[in-house]
Amino acid sequence: MQVRQITLEGQQNYDSAGGVFPLIYNARVTSASDPSHSANQSADKVESAKRWIAENRESLIQALAQHGAVLFRGFGVRTDLEFDELIGAFELPNFTYQESLSNAVRRNRTERVFTANEAPPSVSIFLHHEMAQTPVYPSKLFFFCEHADMTGGATPLCRSDVLLARLLEVRPHFVAACERLGVRYSNTMPYEDDLASGQGRSWRSTLSVADAAAAEEKLTGLGYSWQWQEDGQSLRVTTPCLPAVRALEDGRKVFFNQLIAAFRGWKDARNSAEKSISFGDGSMIDSADMAVAIALADELCFDIQWQAGDFALVDNFLVMHGRRPFEGERRVLASLVG
Repeated sequence: MQVRQITLEGQQNYDSAGGVFPLIYNARVTSASDPSHSANQSADKVESAKRWIAENRESLIQALAQHGAVLFRGFGVRTDLEFDELIGAFELPNFTYQESLSNAVRRNRTERVFTANEAPPSVSIFLHHEMAQTPVYPSKLFFFCEHADMTGGATPLCRSDVLLARLLEVRPHFVAACERLGVRYSNTMPYEDDLASGQGRSWRSTLSVADAAAAEEKLTGLGYSWQWQEDGQSLRVTTPCLPAVRALEDGRKVFFNQLIAAFRGWKDARNSAEKSISFGDGSMIDSADMAVAIALADELCFDIQWQAGDFALVDNFLVMHGRRPFEGERRVLASLVG
């Protein structure tokens, strides 16, 4: 297998902040012994990909920390099981969907591979750091495109360090307030999963509990406040104060939160954006500041236009992601790293 870096339209370059974004690798089989129509060719390619990942594991993880995201194209991955095998070659700790506090409804394919989001194709999933609205979040995310027969459906990526630097230039007071006050998130969870919502996971699934008493015990341990709703089944929770700006190990600061997603997209039968976010002291976040953050983030996005077999590794501390609406059939799977 021969692997080389390639460029794609829209790829960005931040010379003083990590170089190209995202980094993109393309693979092709060079062995003449591989028959062009062999039933085993794809499996052989996956085995070659696993070996290449194992041999280059350390440099790939270093590249991820520098660039924020790595897209792999042409590596021969076809199924969820093959995707699981490639994840294993990275030897990174698994962060299961069951142990997470994610608001999204997902379906497991393997122990570490699940559907990215069960929300309808018409629903936009706006830019966010995975689970930054909770005290527990993964460090990295894998995505894999199993099927791509659609119009739209790109996965937008945005470097949060670059976004924060831009925000600091035009809205320094907003950045200062985010750093000083932190943020709180409020969300009303249903009793049963709501597949019509991007935040429709039930409180029983989210908290991994069977009844109200266990839910209250879990929330107490997490430092949340809560209120049972008039229907007797829905549960509204508010997080403790969480950071809105995070300092990485290398000193870079990032706009690490779910403010954009909550402000733009936490709208369903139970939730409204204006009641979903506040600063850590309970004061309101100015919609004008959020409008600037949203516009800058949209400007900085790179869209992964998925091809079947693509997979990507994203640094969750450095890069936000989302999902564009689509028509047709799109199957993108995900996996989390602790």
